[in-house]
Amino acid sequence: MRILIDTDVLLDFAIGREPFFAASTRVFAWVQDHPGAAAVAWHSLSNLAYLAPAQARSFLRDLLKHVEVPTVGTREAIQALNFPMRDIEDALQAAAALAFRAEWIITRNVSDYRRSPVPALSPTEFAKKYAAL
Repeated sequence: MRILIDTDVLLDFAIGREPFFAASTRVFAWVQDHPGAAAVAWHSLSNLAYLAPAQARSFLRDLLKHVEVPTVGTREAIQALNFPMRDIEDALQAAAALAFRAEWIITRNVSDYRRSPVPALSPTEFAKKYAAL
């Protein structure tokens, strides 16, 4: 199985945001146990650096030991703009998930991905289904 982790889950884990930290921790425990099975979108890296600058460099260095960053470009950006999704950033996440051939997008904003070509699961749902509790 392959997953793409949305920026909100990255932030929850990086800054220990409650009450979401425990569920995101279970996702990242799964990631460590499944090398090559998880990815983050390229723009999630800059989003995280902007939103949590104090932790960004060291967190991202460690993160990139465990996740892939799918190769995306103009074709995928245009593809994202054509998805029937309201939020462009979410559509870009979905395009990255497709490029990685992810089966799930792990996000707290599951309803935002209702019309995504890649289905979404919350970190809690993912942990219940796939990660050791």
